[in-house]
Amino acid sequence: MKKFLSLLLAAATILVSASACSSTTATSSAAAPAPSGETGSSETSAAPEKVTGSITASGSSALYPLVKDAISKFKKINPDVSITLNAGGSGTGLKQVSDGSVDIGNSDVEAASKLAADKAKELVDHKICVITMAPIVNKDVAEKVKSLTTEQLVSIFTAKTKNWKEVGGPDEPIVLVTRPATSGTRALFKQYALNNQEEASNASLETDDSGALLQSVSTHKGAIGYVALSYLINNTSVSTVAIDNVEPSLENTYNGTYKVWGYEHMYTKGEPEGAVKAFLDYMQSEEYGNSVETLGYNVTSKMKATK
Repeated sequence: MKKFLSLLLAAATILVSASACSSTTATSSAAAPAPSGETGSSETSAAPEKVTGSITASGSSALYPLVKDAISKFKKINPDVSITLNAGGSGTGLKQVSDGSVDIGNSDVEAASKLAADKAKELVDHKICVITMAPIVNKDVAEKVKSLTTEQLVSIFTAKTKNWKEVGGPDEPIVLVTRPATSGTRALFKQYALNNQEEASNASLETDDSGALLQSVSTHKGAIGYVALSYLINNTSVSTVAIDNVEPSLENTYNGTYKVWGYEHMYTKGEPEGAVKAFLDYMQSEEYGNSVETLGYNVTSKMKATK
């Protein structure tokens, strides 16, 4: 009987050992890489396609600094792409992309607000980021005027209030630095800061070049105008003014307390292809997204408020 039990135990041991060896062999076989040259489920990823060609873009001066920066970084990756960028205002950019004279039209406003409905429908909207517009004043005004109510701001830009002393400022005339009717920045500021009231025109100081406007406000005593926050990065030549005690800032735009903001659009006539598509994809990529805030723009995905 003892001999029988010993034989039975030995047989069981052999079976267990065989089973373990079989399992180990199967696992190793599954983990082993397929021999070189054999077809399998894995494929060798192709090298990225080289981007070449030329791109022309024009329009919004508010978006200009961001696009200019993106071009510089994009060309380091794609040196064989030629890109020409001009400002000129949102209306100009939309008209030029519509008639085919540029590939991309940059705008602070939707195409339908500047173009006929049939022309606007031909364009494809690529929302790039959010822009915040800030009222700015000459330094002499800023010493006393830190904030204006919406009503005061409307009264100033419609030329009903003509002296700063009427709103708690110094006894000196208010000098308006205005923008042309084609300006998308003007349209945005009119809608969200001026309650859709039309601003008065000062032909002698009218410009849609934000850099020139900034210069005019900084050099003319009693001057007031408005620019995108992107033009105020590292700039101390002028001062911003709060609206209803809310400062124009990226944080206040994100949380919805500051209302004077809008989306920045890059329009193409039809779906983009080739170098144009590659550039727009790059501007909307996570890789470039880190540059948006450092240049004074809001990242759309972080917005708590919507329009």
